[in-house]
Amino acid sequence: METRANSTQSVGTNLIDLGMISLTRGSGVSLHRQLFEGLREAILNGQLPVGVRLPPTRTLAKQLAVSRNTVVNAFEQLMAEGYLVTRIGAGTFVSEALPERWLSVEVPRQTGQVAVGSHANLSKRGHKIAAIPIGSRENVRPFLPGMPDVRHFPFSVWEKLLRQQRHTMAALGYNDPQGASALREALATHLQLARGLRCSADQIIITSGTQHSLDVATRLLSDAGDTVWMENPGYSRAVAAFQCNELEIIPVPVTSNGFDVEAAQRSSSIARLAYVTPSHQYPLGVTMSAARRLELLAWAAENDGWILEDDYDSEFRFGGHPLPCLQGMDGAGRVIYIGTFSKVLFPALRLGYVVVPRGLIVAFRSAIAHTSRTPNWVTQLAMADFLREGHYARHVRRMRLLYAERQRVLLAEIADQQLPLAIDATPAGLHVLAWLPVDVDDVAISAELAAHNIAAPPLSYYSLTPLQRGGLVLGFGGFDVTEIRHAITRMGSLLINSKLLEI
Repeated sequence: METRANSTQSVGTNLIDLGMISLTRGSGVSLHRQLFEGLREAILNGQLPVGVRLPPTRTLAKQLAVSRNTVVNAFEQLMAEGYLVTRIGAGTFVSEALPERWLSVEVPRQTGQVAVGSHANLSKRGHKIAAIPIGSRENVRPFLPGMPDVRHFPFSVWEKLLRQQRHTMAALGYNDPQGASALREALATHLQLARGLRCSADQIIITSGTQHSLDVATRLLSDAGDTVWMENPGYSRAVAAFQCNELEIIPVPVTSNGFDVEAAQRSSSIARLAYVTPSHQYPLGVTMSAARRLELLAWAAENDGWILEDDYDSEFRFGGHPLPCLQGMDGAGRVIYIGTFSKVLFPALRLGYVVVPRGLIVAFRSAIAHTSRTPNWVTQLAMADFLREGHYARHVRRMRLLYAERQRVLLAEIADQQLPLAIDATPAGLHVLAWLPVDVDDVAISAELAAHNIAAPPLSYYSLTPLQRGGLVLGFGGFDVTEIRHAITRMGSLLINSKLLEI
């Protein structure tokens, strides 16, 4: 049943048409809430002008056939939110300073100024950051690199662990910026056993992923204009992190033994940072030799340098024993170890970590506290249980076998199709590098494949300097053997008929 006030109330020189107010009983919305919203809307659209006096609560209650408490409650809410004001002895009036006027910005008339969204008013640093390409996130299609197969993730287990933590008091408040102690303790145990790290839980800082870790480490350990040694070709998002922090990037060649320390020192005798992916270099796939690791550690110790060790793809080695991580070999406390769960579990998890020397704990903790805080606490607590209860280790073992089979199928299909690709395949990781014939434009070939729904990023995309030979980075982790076989068949047909490639 609907109640509507149809009368016009005369107050001094102001006439108020109360026909604008209608209340519906049984609608599921309380009458005082309906009255509040009706009056608020009338105020905002000008039906109740600024400064007008409203009828007394008893009068309005009678006209609307509701209790006086209903009107009083609506008025009190409007006054609390700044729409109405009371004047002793005079009555209740529409406020002359409405909330929406405080919260909104008047749209200026066009005056020929630069449009909103341009870079005109950015800082110098802002201009540099805005100019760095973000890169589009492609649809998941063969052979997009960096994709684990999320279809095999034990979501039922994960959802159970999330439910157990979702309503705990520990998950609902402001928490330690360093991250959940339960996760850091479980992670310290895992890293000691699986990767040979020498660390305790208090040296671990939880982040939202590798990019977050790189940004925090770079801001804390370097100043604008400082030099960073960067693997070339190398991880493009690390390049972006260094560019955002205004570092001078020195490209360092990567050989079959990994990061070339001697070449780095010849290029720039003074460097503040060195960024390396020693376990499975991205994108070349090589493993940094023990000799090169010792060389790099010696450089850092002797020159007050810092090593950013991105332990990329370390979990997925298909044969033999991996070399210990740099951090585990570091006796001088110069290595910042960076890890993530994204490539093992699923990218949207956005959960990573950084292991720092003891002298940097306070600085990293402070940086997280004052800039971004720690990732979702429920997720952290669930991840702690996922590690402690053995689910993580079981998942890694299953996926290691699965990925090894997919790499084998990929290599066999390329050979069977007799594709003009020279494969650099190491028994690790979720991608392989396919070299193209000399003088073939890998960017053009990649674009041609992309036009036919095959993702094969060009090696040139990852390089800071021109390459002597182009190649394609082929990810196989996110695709089953049937998808791999079909995609290689299509790829072979495209390459055979390509005008860009003579076969």
